[in-house]
Amino acid sequence: MISSSKLKSVDFYRKIPRDLTEASLSGAGLSIFAALAMVFLFGMELSSYLAVNTTTSVIVDRSSDGEFLRIDFNLSFPALSCEFASVDVSDVLGTNRLNITKTVRKFSIDRNLVPTGSEFHAGPIPTVNKHGDDVEEYHGDGSVALSSRNFDSYSHLYPVLVVNFYAPWCYWSNRLKPSWEKAAQIIRERYDPEMDGRILLGKVDCTEEVELCKRHHIQGYPSIRIFHKGSDMKENQGHHDHDSYYGERDTESLVAAMETYVANIPKEAHVLALEDKSNRTVDPAKRPAPMTGGCRIEGFVRVKKVPGSVVISARSGSHSFDPSQINVSHYVTTFSFGKRLSSKMFNELKRLFPYVGGHHDRLAGQSYIVKHGDVNANVTIEHYLQIVKTELVTLRYAKELKVLEEYEYTAHSSLVHSFYVPVVKFHFEPSPMQVLVTELPKSFSHFITNVCAIIGGVFTVAGILDSILHNTLRLVKKVELGKDI
Repeated sequence: MISSSKLKSVDFYRKIPRDLTEASLSGAGLSIFAALAMVFLFGMELSSYLAVNTTTSVIVDRSSDGEFLRIDFNLSFPALSCEFASVDVSDVLGTNRLNITKTVRKFSIDRNLVPTGSEFHAGPIPTVNKHGDDVEEYHGDGSVALSSRNFDSYSHLYPVLVVNFYAPWCYWSNRLKPSWEKAAQIIRERYDPEMDGRILLGKVDCTEEVELCKRHHIQGYPSIRIFHKGSDMKENQGHHDHDSYYGERDTESLVAAMETYVANIPKEAHVLALEDKSNRTVDPAKRPAPMTGGCRIEGFVRVKKVPGSVVISARSGSHSFDPSQINVSHYVTTFSFGKRLSSKMFNELKRLFPYVGGHHDRLAGQSYIVKHGDVNANVTIEHYLQIVKTELVTLRYAKELKVLEEYEYTAHSSLVHSFYVPVVKFHFEPSPMQVLVTELPKSFSHFITNVCAIIGGVFTVAGILDSILHNTLRLVKKVELGKDI
């Protein structure tokens, strides 16, 4: 066994008896100063240890999400009807996708952006193959000309009022005219308006009855509306009392459709029309008509990482649009690229790099409202977006770990007057480079080493200063004593 005396011989910290030490005021002052200095320097070192140190570099895009980029959006259009609102995507490689509906939802809203009902039908407008009869002209007026003066009286008089809202300059309206008048004549003969009174076909010239067409949110020509039970109210479960007809437009198809609308209505229509609660058959060519003239469009699309455009416009292969009556003013709730960040990820983003994250949704909260009029007619609104990816990584255990990635962009917008139907264009241009932000964490051993260096260094320096001060004072006293002798 090793004796205690031998163990004591390796003691680095040998003690001096207390009665051999001497306390002084100068030593006390330096001790207090040294203690305060230690506390201050320890706090500075702790703050430096807890702070996040990052380095930023620009490298070639090394995205792990492939060649596609997700775009999330939520846009409100107070004057564009959901009936014809279309989301299209194109790019420089020739991609051209029209009227995307699988990942897009539409909700009718009023001019104050307030929703007015459940989700608008998500499916595309059915394709019309027969736009009319193959005849030059049909001489006869089978339908009734309606105006703002007599429209309400007719709509309350007949259980089913089918109205063709048209424009004389419209190609599709002129294609429909012969078959519409012929079908109206056939229906008039089968269901006499005076004797039977269950159905009537009418027409409205939207170039003459502008306000009437606006009241019914007509934006494309021709628009065939079916008014049920003589009213334009809303039933339970969100079903409308008037619908839009999207079926074939030849005489035979029109007559067949009118027959189905009359089938469930009793002949005593004038008395029982408002009490009719019979179930209507589901008709794929008939859908609820928009109750308001606005639309909120939300969802996402996936695009290739090349320059391209997301276009929102009024689109239909069987309708015409008056450019002066289309207003694409809009409010942007969100328009962002890449995966959506959760609140936890966003907080992590702010912790790592406070200056990142402020431009991932640059257009959010912006409104682009154009007051409709002669001066502001035919206005296309274009947004130019330049996108840069930012990737955040951290170095842990000598390995690079990806924390998160996001896409930021700059935005420039402009209003362009055009002779064509106004649209909203979001031009995007992804950058081939990306910003790489790397977190450089400090090791705990480095922190402990610095703390020890602070304590030992301050203690040593204070001891040296105390020794110098103490010896100086003793020397001064000796000199004074020598003078006295």
